[in-house]
Amino acid sequence: MEVISFRVPKNLKEEMKKIKVDWSEEMRKFIERKIRSYRKEQSIKKIDLIIKSLPKTKKGTAEKYTREDRDSN
Repeated sequence: MEVISFRVPKNLKEEMKKIKVDWSEEMRKFIERKIRSYRKEQSIKKIDLIIKSLPKTKKGTAEKYTREDRDSN
């Protein structure tokens, strides 16, 4: 595992000491959530670009295909 350090104000550090929390584990979880969130956002942006690059369909196309599908059953 790699080591990452960061600074917090002294009063915050004192408050952290009062609480029985595994701060290293909390920070790992936070970072993992942030990375997952970032990746999701990037995926959504890519999907959005793909959708925007698709050709436009004529108005009523979805209704037409839905009707055809319902009529075939």
